[in-house]
Amino acid sequence: MTAPPPCVFVVDDEVSVRIAVARVLRSAGLTVTTCVSAQEYLVRCDPDVPGCVVLDLAMPGFSGLELQNVLAARGDVPPIIFLTGHADVQESVQAMKHGAVEFLTKPVDDDILIDAVRSALEKDRCDRARRSELAEVRKRFAKLTPRESEVLGYVISGRLNKQIAAELGTVEKTIKVHRAHVMEKLQVASVAELVHVSVRAGIPSMRI
Repeated sequence: MTAPPPCVFVVDDEVSVRIAVARVLRSAGLTVTTCVSAQEYLVRCDPDVPGCVVLDLAMPGFSGLELQNVLAARGDVPPIIFLTGHADVQESVQAMKHGAVEFLTKPVDDDILIDAVRSALEKDRCDRARRSELAEVRKRFAKLTPRESEVLGYVISGRLNKQIAAELGTVEKTIKVHRAHVMEKLQVASVAELVHVSVRAGIPSMRI
């Protein structure tokens, strides 16, 4: 199934700004959707569609920062480029701390805007690729039996097979079998790879 093309959402209560920004971005060959408010964006956005948001900082009722916080609370924050009619250092710092990729002052230079959007789209592509890869890794971990998961914890903590066998009250040969199954299911060829994918998936090691 072909992935949908990335979409740039332009969210601003000023019609002149929406039209101008959309025109610039479309002239660069980008797909653009405009919204008059943060509420409209929440209704129209689809988290499965790649893209970014060019967002007005100060909108009546529901500000850009408030929208950013709502998206963060849902665990779904696309790259955000904030636009503001005035440079507010405190607000820009807050926006950046919450993951904004850029903070631009209106009127923004066309080339600067296009470069910022292209960088945001690339960040979104990389973020989605990492999330997809992590989801695949976690699917592999879900295939482990409870005993294999237990053995995994000891292996990535640096325990030898005979030490693990002693801890679990079994024989070394059984641990070797469990260990081989773990390596096969997680599609790794070495303990170093095993440790790497375990750290990425948030799997804790056993305390020695």
